[in-house]
Amino acid sequence: MELSFEALSFLIAIAFAAGTIDALAGGGGLLTIPALLTVGVPPIAALATNKLQAMIGTGSAVLAYFRAGRIDLRTFAMPAAGAFAGAVLGATTVQHVDPGFLTAVVPLLLIAMGFYFLLAPPMSEVDRHARLGRWGLTAVCAGIGFYDGFFGPGTGSFLTTALVALGGLGLVRAIANTKFINLATNVAGLAAMVAGGKVLWLLGLSMAAANVAGNQLGAWLAIRFGGRGVRPLLVVMSFALTIKLLSDPANPLWRLF
Repeated sequence: MELSFEALSFLIAIAFAAGTIDALAGGGGLLTIPALLTVGVPPIAALATNKLQAMIGTGSAVLAYFRAGRIDLRTFAMPAAGAFAGAVLGATTVQHVDPGFLTAVVPLLLIAMGFYFLLAPPMSEVDRHARLGRWGLTAVCAGIGFYDGFFGPGTGSFLTTALVALGGLGLVRAIANTKFINLATNVAGLAAMVAGGKVLWLLGLSMAAANVAGNQLGAWLAIRFGGRGVRPLLVVMSFALTIKLLSDPANPLWRLF
């Protein structure tokens, strides 16, 4: 599909902001998916194209955290494998869902995610005792991976919350290892979407370049200052873009009222 220069510039700017936020606290998809829908990208293509740019951006963040010695590959290889399997199943499932249903349900999911970020308690910077072992954490990551493959926004924050609350990690360590697990879900989801022919490659790669720059900035900020202070911005932006989606009288959601 063809986009105007203004629409493409808007999406690239959103991808940069989303990459920065995603590397800090997760949830960048709360900005990119509604932005893609706002400029007229079909729902499945929006999810697929978002996976492409998110995978490349997340990969750059993983590299930054790995170089800083913050990622524990041995400990989190199994949870990442579980998340990968879940994401393949989720991304395969979503391609068999009516696009009209997705157009209607995306704003509702975004509102739910916004309230999650608004009401979730702050997370500790200090490592604590883990509540789940490796197999339990793998099962949790598999469930989050399915969600990421099916929809996606907020996955990074869900994973970070799980690693802090259930895995006992401090915030920055949790954010770093979340990016490793999230990379696995993005690779899996993208592979399923590519197999289904849903990716808008040129648009996705353009957004990916901006997302990489944002992820590098976000990773540097997280390592230096921690992941605090991002959630209020994420809530405001996600609600604003949700309102934009719901302002379209053709949205199938309005047929229910």
